[in-house]
Amino acid sequence: MLVPSQDPRWIRPVAAGCLCGLLLLSFVLAHEGRRIAQVAVLVLPALLWLRLPVTTVRWRRLRFAVVGATLVLFLLDGAIRAFLQSRYRALPDSALVLSAIANTTSREAVEFAASQGAWLAGLGAMLAAVIAGVLGSLAICNRHEAPLRRPERWGMALLVLLCVASLAIKPWRRHHPLVYWPAWAASASTLQRSWSDQQQQRDALLSNARAAGVRFTGAGPSTVVLVLTDSVNRDNMSLYGYARPTTPQLLALRQDEGDRMLTLRHAWSVEPGTVASLSGLFSFGMRDADDPVDRTHHVLALARAAGYRVWWMSNHDDTAIEQQHARLADSLEMINREPGRSGASLDGELLDCLEEALTDPAPRKLVVVHLLGAHPHYRLRAPTDAPGIAVAADPVDAEMVEEGRPAWLRASRRAYDRAIGYHDTVVAESLRLTRRHTPQGGDAAWMFLSDHGQEVGHDISHAGHSPGTPAGYRIPALLWRAGAPFDPEVAGRPFRADWAGWTLAELMALDWQGARRDRNVLDPRYVWQAPRLAAPVTRFDR
Repeated sequence: MLVPSQDPRWIRPVAAGCLCGLLLLSFVLAHEGRRIAQVAVLVLPALLWLRLPVTTVRWRRLRFAVVGATLVLFLLDGAIRAFLQSRYRALPDSALVLSAIANTTSREAVEFAASQGAWLAGLGAMLAAVIAGVLGSLAICNRHEAPLRRPERWGMALLVLLCVASLAIKPWRRHHPLVYWPAWAASASTLQRSWSDQQQQRDALLSNARAAGVRFTGAGPSTVVLVLTDSVNRDNMSLYGYARPTTPQLLALRQDEGDRMLTLRHAWSVEPGTVASLSGLFSFGMRDADDPVDRTHHVLALARAAGYRVWWMSNHDDTAIEQQHARLADSLEMINREPGRSGASLDGELLDCLEEALTDPAPRKLVVVHLLGAHPHYRLRAPTDAPGIAVAADPVDAEMVEEGRPAWLRASRRAYDRAIGYHDTVVAESLRLTRRHTPQGGDAAWMFLSDHGQEVGHDISHAGHSPGTPAGYRIPALLWRAGAPFDPEVAGRPFRADWAGWTLAELMALDWQGARRDRNVLDPRYVWQAPRLAAPVTRFDR
């Protein structure tokens, strides 16, 4: 390969064209706008080296190794970016990706890769073909030598100056894979360390709550239960009109309770991931989702400062959530000891913990129940003997066939709906327990919502978290209270999860300096403000 070549004269230009074309294709798939040109300039030094005459075998081998490794590095960078853009519409350094990486164990990473097996296998095959094409073209270019003519020398000099300038400009230089990915890894590591122990921040939040003069405005004992679930899309609940009977128990409760139970028909998450969503919810939507250090208020801190005893019970094994939120509680119970998507811990196991908290003699109780809900893997979110969804065609399946959804996705939808059916029994029982343990002479309230939605063939042929489609944000939100019934007109108001803290504060009868009543969906002064989502949502009232 490294001896003087007898190939036709046209083969080097063709190989060079193939090499540049494949690289440009990867840049176009991974970047947008002028970033394509910037990255192309960053890879230019490697390509220019190919044009410099090299006469010895040893230098040719070195050049092939260095240039080949550089080009493969750029191709891998492009493949990762293209995957994240196509599946999640997210950049590698976005809050969604960084928080997911910082909060993911090696076991969870393996399980995620397995869940995306077919897609990743296709991407890997394409990437392997492109790398093979690039290295093959590189081998041809590497064995052809020709002296630089005078005009070429001037052109090379100008291109070298351009390369030097691009490396000197930080906004350009930081996109070079050798610069970008080490910095990315450092950012993820820093975020992970910041979550490892946040006792100082929790103490500051409690101090802030006391300084705000928070007070309980009720007249007697108070019990409030907040049920948070994961990855539940309201479009898959018969309570919201879904064709499959996935929530019969919640439907029955709504019929029994009348206007004491409120179904918010147009509820939305503003974040597509759990960590960011809960950060917004508990900080009243007032703080950056990934910067808990700067928060001024937290729902749990305010509740404790107002005399509530707070419980947190969870079926998640999650360091970030535990440190940012759960450890603000007086009592903490984490029942899940199997982190990752393959964990089969069932939400129903939390019901005994809930009843134990509800029977505690504390006059004011706030109980947070954090469910796994319908988080992937769907088949593990219900016991093996739970009723399934018939494989035979039904209106839902027929609609998916008409929309061109593949068989595997229709099977995922059935597994998802089966998980929603089991989830219905747990959520409904949490409301029955709250109702049963209403304190004598006092008030009781219950609130249920999901952290984010889930795409299971609703808008695209995809199953899982989906920042780029409305299904990733469409959530259920339900309220119940033992006292005065809700105004039925409130059910039609659009609702955003990061403002849920204001509504929860009303259910707890809390007031403090700076409280925003216009963000409480139950308040007559409520003023809706549409959130900015990564998905194309034009209307929030449906």
